[in-house]
Amino acid sequence: MDIAMIGLGRMGGNMVRRLLPDGHRVVVWDPNQDAVNELAQAGAVGATSLEDVVGKLAPPRAVWIMVPAGDPVEQTLNKLLPLLSEGDVIVDGGNSNFHDTIRRHAKAKESGVHYVDVGVSGGVWGLKVGYCCMAGGEKAAFEIVEPAIKTLAPPDGYHYCGPAGSGHYVKMVHNGIEYGMLQAYAEGFEILEASRYDLDLHAISHLWNQGSVVRSWLLELCENVFADDPHLDKLGDAVADSGEGRWTIQEAMDLDVPAPVITLSLLARFRSRQESSFAGKVIAGLRNQFGGHAVEKILDVTPESKDTGH
Repeated sequence: MDIAMIGLGRMGGNMVRRLLPDGHRVVVWDPNQDAVNELAQAGAVGATSLEDVVGKLAPPRAVWIMVPAGDPVEQTLNKLLPLLSEGDVIVDGGNSNFHDTIRRHAKAKESGVHYVDVGVSGGVWGLKVGYCCMAGGEKAAFEIVEPAIKTLAPPDGYHYCGPAGSGHYVKMVHNGIEYGMLQAYAEGFEILEASRYDLDLHAISHLWNQGSVVRSWLLELCENVFADDPHLDKLGDAVADSGEGRWTIQEAMDLDVPAPVITLSLLARFRSRQESSFAGKVIAGLRNQFGGHAVEKILDVTPESKDTGH
């Protein structure tokens, strides 16, 4: 199908690379012209502006926005809507707050433009293994862009969740669960690191993936983290939060649903920005592995400065 990708960062660029081999014609644009040129060399159709993007698409046009949540989405939507025609489709593939998505859906509908929200999980590994896609919006609009979503996802890796905002809602809760899982692994490995034993955390993370009830892809990524840095001496432990955990907790409170694990996991991230901890380093390392999120590096580590807790 014909589709445009607006935003060619960590996720957007790799999504284009996954779409191209499956025969999709992808028009690409980003303020960073180097990113546009790179994907044009890979087979995409480069554009110089949003106007150029729209002009290079055949109606009904499908434009996928892959930019950070909040004002970047709002600004892109405000510039894009006047350029589109009735029956065109905008897809917001970022981690937008579902309340904003519902409002934007209504705004687009006033112009006769469909608005589909797709929560996307897969991080930097999505290019190879596929992206888990959670879609919301009008069913007919979802079906227009479903061929692209099917290409992006692994087998059984996408689901139409329901009306406007439902895709981003499901992705929000997904990320809230992620907070709790990361924190549980982090605390467990910190106990092991602080114990009386000289334990090989790389070997243990590999062992637990062999039939254990706590085996998971995140634990596979732990193997990568500890293989690169057995005691995480080179990692800082400040862990950012991009909003979804806060939104999940707020929704839990609004629904009178107790969510102590997710709530405390978010608070642990706040604490990580105040003082050093091994658990924070585990989470920082894992987020870098699965999502390519930036980590704080500690340079010039000397044996004298290393404290392994043994």
